[in-house]
Amino acid sequence: MKILALDTSTAACSVALWSDNEGQELFEIANNRHSDLLLPMIERVIAEGGTELRQCDAIAFGEGPGSFTGLRIGVGVAQGLAFGADLPVVPVSSLHAQANRHPVPRSLCAFDARMGQIYWCSYQLCDDGVVEPITDIALSTPEEVKLESEYPWIALGTGCDRYRKILEERNPDSDIRFITGCFPHALDIARVAVHKLSSGKAVPAEQAVPHYVRDKVTQ
Repeated sequence: MKILALDTSTAACSVALWSDNEGQELFEIANNRHSDLLLPMIERVIAEGGTELRQCDAIAFGEGPGSFTGLRIGVGVAQGLAFGADLPVVPVSSLHAQANRHPVPRSLCAFDARMGQIYWCSYQLCDDGVVEPITDIALSTPEEVKLESEYPWIALGTGCDRYRKILEERNPDSDIRFITGCFPHALDIARVAVHKLSSGKAVPAEQAVPHYVRDKVTQ
């Protein structure tokens, strides 16, 4: 199985090519340069992989949540490439990809959503080695995050970095280990996409849409 994967949901920009259970990735902290970096990174990773886009089985992309502008760039590029190469797309939660970076029994992944809020979801490692969500993706204040105290947790993502103190105070009985400076990676998008593609969860290119979670922003 061969998958081109990309993620532009956060300050990071990454592209990966997954082929025969191995992957190669380009990753860079882009801040606001995703539109400048993304296509050259795609061209490079395909060339270094010695393949062509049409030889891929699908294009996977980080559907969000995350930066509105970053998500639109990533989805637009994934959709355009998929149309041009006549390939299906596999939307993958960027939080889910983040959880796959550190597959442990319990994890909390959160992105800073600004305005005192976070996008977050909790995950568990299943017996088959696949990381799956145990809550719905939510937008809330960090004070609203409550973790089961009977399990040890890792916490990662920009939301956990920013609101560590609040998360610790709201969960005094939970054993939480924070891993700082983490971002979702396209290689982890690809790993999740392998399972989704095998389960028939790819969609046509026209169905590639961002998952904003926050649908409205008022000033």
